[in-house]
Amino acid sequence: MHADLNVILPEILMSVYAIAALLGVAYTGQDRMAGMLVWLTSALFLVLALWIGMSAGGGTRTAFGGMFNDDGFARFAKVMILLSAAAVLLLGREYMERRGILRFEYPVLVTLAVVGMMVMVSAGDLMALYMGLELQSLALYVVASLRRDSAKSTEAGLKYFVLGALSSGLLLYGASLTYGYAGTTLFSGIIDAAQGQAPLGLLLGLVFVLAGLAFKISAVPFHMWTPDVYEGAPTPITAFFATAPKVAAMALVARVVHDAFGGVVGDWQQVLAALSLLSMFLGGIAAIGQTDIKRLMAYSSIAHMGYALMGLAAGTVFGVQAMLIYMAIYVTMNVGTFAFILSMERDGRPVTDIASLNMYSKAEPGRALAMLILLFSLAGVPPLLGFFGKLYVLRAAYEGGLAWLAVAGVIASVIGAFYYLRIVYYMYFGEEGGGLETGRSPVQWAFLMVSAAIMLVGIINMFGIETMAQAAAATLVN
Repeated sequence: MHADLNVILPEILMSVYAIAALLGVAYTGQDRMAGMLVWLTSALFLVLALWIGMSAGGGTRTAFGGMFNDDGFARFAKVMILLSAAAVLLLGREYMERRGILRFEYPVLVTLAVVGMMVMVSAGDLMALYMGLELQSLALYVVASLRRDSAKSTEAGLKYFVLGALSSGLLLYGASLTYGYAGTTLFSGIIDAAQGQAPLGLLLGLVFVLAGLAFKISAVPFHMWTPDVYEGAPTPITAFFATAPKVAAMALVARVVHDAFGGVVGDWQQVLAALSLLSMFLGGIAAIGQTDIKRLMAYSSIAHMGYALMGLAAGTVFGVQAMLIYMAIYVTMNVGTFAFILSMERDGRPVTDIASLNMYSKAEPGRALAMLILLFSLAGVPPLLGFFGKLYVLRAAYEGGLAWLAVAGVIASVIGAFYYLRIVYYMYFGEEGGGLETGRSPVQWAFLMVSAAIMLVGIINMFGIETMAQAAAATLVN
């Protein structure tokens, strides 16, 4: 028992911290502690990311009879989740404080959501998978509707909740089918039952589980909630939705298909390839007509999840490595892009209309250049880091025998480039308009500049992410 608790120590520490913070604020009754809690929570995330990162070479440990895995793959995903959650908390603090929506519940709920995500990526059993998923989801339902006096924010939370309940139902039905045919909920037992010619019921279970997880990564056709939630939720919360939960859900999909259904690659490969194809094209085409930058980022995230799924659909070690590299680059680009979106203001009010960026480069040449680099990277323009992310997943798909998917990915990428370049056009060649004031937050400025710099400098050696992702992928795909 002691050894089991040792394996889940980071999750225990975060849970205890969340409960202590909640009790502390409840007894003191001071809502003004919210700002301090954000700093404390971010510091805790960074310390834990460092701790988990330093134990990267610690081999594979399991807890609770194989229900919880602490391996290289889980550690890589956890570091990404913790770093992106800390970045988003720091980014949005000032924005939320100025608008009076920074409540102490926010960092506490984010902490609980992150605990759920960490359980998800370490799950070795369908029960542990569901527990992690629900802990993350229940916290995110509340976070999405944090701005209680806004109809849009309340609508966002409600839509996410109703559709999330539907996806949980699909997932549980798939889990019950899988249990019925495999006789166990442990991934190690399911992989023995799903070898070669798996029973049809087991494959149906796999499809339902994947459908439930596809909702979490907003893959088409389970993407309906994404644009409304991205637009309705306060911008710092939209930034959170676009980063950490996406990494956790994508890592969980990889864990399920390789750890539980690794013996029937040909069967789930078709499902992931279809989700990838639909997501890339719908995300790319639907974003073209958007005038709100947050809705545009929602469709952008749908398309990007399609590219990440392409790597996973390859069904190889290199495919998992390509997916991890892609997600690391994607999260970095999104943090920088949302740092810019958070700074868009007029008369002290947030602005999300793309047309308001007309001739922005005249007023703020530095910020406009940083945003240009990030948008080019999101579009996959060489030689920026975003291009290499796409190159990895395209190569994985091609080498995995999915050349048609790789070709489709290139076409979708060309379509997607249009809406990113349109924002650049507005910033540099648009009509003279009312103009924007940009918030003077040094934190937002720093994140924007650092993200843009990483897109340029990262092409030299990717800061070692390549090697780390390779080691993490090797622990998952035996």
